[in-house]
Amino acid sequence: MKLTILGGGGFRVPLVYGALLADHGEGRVTEVVLHDLDDRRLHAVSRVLDGQAAKIPDAPGVSATTDLDEALTGADFVFSAIRVGGLEGRANDERVALAEGVLGQETVGAGGIAYGLRTVPVAVDIARRVARLAPDAWVINFTNPAGLVTEAMSRHLGDRVIGICDSPVGLGRRIARVLGADPKRTFIDYVGLNHLGWVRGLRVAGRDELPRLLADPALLGSFEEGRLFGADWLRSLGAIPNEYLHYYYFNREAVRAYQEAEQTRGAFLRDQQARFYDEALHTDRSALDAWDRTRAEREATYMAENRESAGAGEREADDLSGGYEKVALALMRAIARDERTTLILNVRNRNTLAALDADAVIEVPCLVDANGAHPVAVDPLPGHATGLVSSVKAVEREVLAAAESGSRATAVKAFALHPLVDSVNVARRLVEGYAEVHPGLAYLG
Repeated sequence: MKLTILGGGGFRVPLVYGALLADHGEGRVTEVVLHDLDDRRLHAVSRVLDGQAAKIPDAPGVSATTDLDEALTGADFVFSAIRVGGLEGRANDERVALAEGVLGQETVGAGGIAYGLRTVPVAVDIARRVARLAPDAWVINFTNPAGLVTEAMSRHLGDRVIGICDSPVGLGRRIARVLGADPKRTFIDYVGLNHLGWVRGLRVAGRDELPRLLADPALLGSFEEGRLFGADWLRSLGAIPNEYLHYYYFNREAVRAYQEAEQTRGAFLRDQQARFYDEALHTDRSALDAWDRTRAEREATYMAENRESAGAGEREADDLSGGYEKVALALMRAIARDERTTLILNVRNRNTLAALDADAVIEVPCLVDANGAHPVAVDPLPGHATGLVSSVKAVEREVLAAAESGSRATAVKAFALHPLVDSVNVARRLVEGYAEVHPGLAYLG
């Protein structure tokens, strides 16, 4: 079975390959094709994968190419993890937004809109090529903003594109661990959009254990989200929010923390990964060792500004191991082998949430089998959550409309309607600022 990884020179590709190495079952991936626009990055990551595959006789074969059509032709699965504009683009997203006093995070608020505006046209081109060159392939999208990009691709691929994210997986794992439950034997009642969802229940053997957690201040203070949001706020919500909702619920504190930080997250990763790629290309050094050291530092500093502003402390060791690669492998196995499972995924709504139309991509538990991912029925969201989800989905639709039409006015509307952008004039200045630093937004007329 052939897996094509778009963004194959990306830093997190070894996580995916590492998961594949642990799969020795029938029908597993035997061929991995890395595609990237940067030959240098491809070579560096290929060296890391060589180190991972050493002494594993049945390791999937790896090849690399800069030719997109060649990479896609004959693929059974396509894993999309591209970053349009690179980490320099992410750093610019943060800088332009913070200069206007608004959040510049890569998936939330102004930064997420800027990232979406330059990513959607590229993702749509990929979707069209997949439909032409590998019509039977399943596309697993990890490209951010994951929900928005998955929805853009679904307009050309239908249900054969499925978005994944490691945030709900990590949240569910932490809650289960605190409650003394096996994450593999729990059902996580999680509903929302990508990076905008809530755990409303955690069922073990049919019993919802979340009320026990919410009633115990000591338990609430024993895991990351409990410390990040505070026990009082979680009890008020009656749910555990995705960590990214900290940007909404504590926006002033988050923006101030980012403004006061010595370096933004994007700038930190840009500089850190530049050092990694330089080191990984030295043939007298172990590329795998360099990757391991860099990954540990990257994970330990994840959302550091938010944790600092909330007094949440350092990340726990169990949360430094990633997770999206396990979701990707479980998804591929379920489809390729009809190994039915339940995963939290980004899929088209159908009739799951009444507040949104059938084609809106949401993040929700899904039953997965050989025919794809099927969202399970869920209870309606409370009013405050429905309002926020509807508002952000409306912004995503304006981003899609701007990307399709090239309308600068529609791009301004997308920024201005976002809950974390507080002025139409700020929205106009954001579009101007982003257009100046991103060549990929030249299409906005």
